[in-house]
Amino acid sequence: MDGYARDPGAKVIIVGQQPSAEDEVVRICQELIRIDTSNPGDHSGPGERVAAEYVAEKLAEVGLESRIFESHPGRASLVARIEGEDPGRDALLLHGHLDVVPARKEDWTRDPFGGEIADGCVWGRGAVDMKDMDAMMLAVVRQRLREGRKPPRDVVLAFLADEEAGGKWGAQWLVQEHPELFEGCTEAVGEVGGFSLTVPGDRRMYLIETAEKGIAWMNLTAKGTAGHGSMVHPDNAVTAVAAAVARLGSHEFPVQLTKSVRAFLERACMAYGVEFDPDEPQKCLERIGPLARMIGATLTHTLNPTRLDAGYKTNVIPQTAQAQVDGRFLPGYEDDFFATVDELLGPDVERDFVHHDHAVETEYEGALVAAMEASLTSEDPGALPVPYCLSGGTDAKAFARLGMRCFGFAPLKLPPELDFSGMFHGVDERVPVDGLRFGVRVLDRFLDRS
Repeated sequence: MDGYARDPGAKVIIVGQQPSAEDEVVRICQELIRIDTSNPGDHSGPGERVAAEYVAEKLAEVGLESRIFESHPGRASLVARIEGEDPGRDALLLHGHLDVVPARKEDWTRDPFGGEIADGCVWGRGAVDMKDMDAMMLAVVRQRLREGRKPPRDVVLAFLADEEAGGKWGAQWLVQEHPELFEGCTEAVGEVGGFSLTVPGDRRMYLIETAEKGIAWMNLTAKGTAGHGSMVHPDNAVTAVAAAVARLGSHEFPVQLTKSVRAFLERACMAYGVEFDPDEPQKCLERIGPLARMIGATLTHTLNPTRLDAGYKTNVIPQTAQAQVDGRFLPGYEDDFFATVDELLGPDVERDFVHHDHAVETEYEGALVAAMEASLTSEDPGALPVPYCLSGGTDAKAFARLGMRCFGFAPLKLPPELDFSGMFHGVDERVPVDGLRFGVRVLDRFLDRS
């Protein structure tokens, strides 16, 4: 197949006792964090090339060849394929992104690119988003290849650029320019799923992502007549765009329960011993702590104004005024969302997209779901796997365009006091060491069953 160098007969010489995935995962996570891959979204960052070369080296050490694809100078993604016991079966994609959002050192308790271990956690930008999963993938694959254990079917590994800016130079670019790399892949597993939420009875719900909202980052523009600030201006562009922003930001969308959201709420209510009321689903959210911020955002569409830009002097009325709004729409309701947006904007404000991508959703059923559930319960008998919808977006959006069923499954057993959802893009991002070790055990079992 074009794009891969396969050598199933390759031998790796092993001398002495080799480290296990549990031994390696923490160190690999630290080393990845120390490679600054900050992505401001405008190519001004360092890029992902150094991290991709690090991954390539780690795979080469155990006999797996990979290819690095550079979509723009420094913006690098890596892809490799592991041959399974039955190459005739549909393949599985495991994907993670190498880029991280920027971090300011002065805001953090510890160096965001130091990869320090403190209080039982690995600290640093990317610790949960998502160099933890990158490390788990690498550690598990390295152990399996050293031991000569093939997965039941082909597994494609993708370590990607640019996810934090929508994937234009990473997953989206690869899907468009090199779809042959993913030939045969019918299912994909990526980030923001498989993490635990402690519930009564010393049990844990493990949230498996089966859906994510669509993205509508919009630029709003109003035009008017430029002039002196002391005069009457009924067509003031600043007034028009400010009024539109206020209407969007204060609008309350009705609750619309998608399949994944309803399934999560029903199972969460069972875990907490409360009755599920579809007319008042917010009541369940009161029980789940900080995670309610993320889950609550999946009950409705959302619109959040994020930027305003107009004028250059206090007494000069500008000819144009602009604003930007972060919109997220529910799977299956995109047309409904934009109809409401356009009504709220009114006739004096135009919109165009900074970034627009579709919502995705798949059924919580099938052999792959059963493999996720079994791998979790094997390591945690108190596990309660549940589907859920992510309020944000991931590279799953790109791979869904190739017809793959996409899931979020980066397994972590977390202490109940950790505000895990608050770690994403937050200050003092960190992941528990024990959680990483749990994750590699689960991921290894999952690959055996997949």
